[in-house]
Amino acid sequence: MDSLLLVLFAYLLGSVLFGEHIARAKGIDIRSVGSGNVGATNVGRALGKKYALIVFFLDMLKGFFPTLLARLYFGLESWTLFMVGIASVLGHVFPVFHNFKGGKAVATAFGVLLGVSFKVALLSLIIWFLVFKLKGYVSLASLVSSASAVLLLILFDFPFKVVLMSLLITSIIFYRHKDNIHRLMNGTEHAFGKQ
Repeated sequence: MDSLLLVLFAYLLGSVLFGEHIARAKGIDIRSVGSGNVGATNVGRALGKKYALIVFFLDMLKGFFPTLLARLYFGLESWTLFMVGIASVLGHVFPVFHNFKGGKAVATAFGVLLGVSFKVALLSLIIWFLVFKLKGYVSLASLVSSASAVLLLILFDFPFKVVLMSLLITSIIFYRHKDNIHRLMNGTEHAFGKQ
């Protein structure tokens, strides 16, 4: 399998915004609802938890499938896996099919992590749930679990390229959450289920 084709595939698949398509199929412009984001959390606000889970699962698969292929065909040490993981996330954040206006990439990033390591992804998910349970903020849980993934990869002695990929993806997630971070610091961030 050609590595450049796989990177392109990862980006194009990442560019499919399932949240926007599913909401539109239900007669809703998701960008005009709640936070205006196209991800699972905002879809949940508009359509309910069932659709939030569907969107999360589909967005997660966008990162998981190409990354798994890259790991199986090229290995954890390869620059191909590095580029595929980044391309998946950039596709979701800057989607070519949606005028380069995408989401925050948390679910897609989780899919990339799952494609790299089930163990690290599971631990990261547990951290997400613990932070969310304690604080009630999806954004905070996403930020903490993303940063924790980098530390876990280092702790479990994953290759440098995998750690660097995770660090760059986490940086993208933090950048996309800059407004949430500002609200968290000011105490104005909405807890889940509250407006």
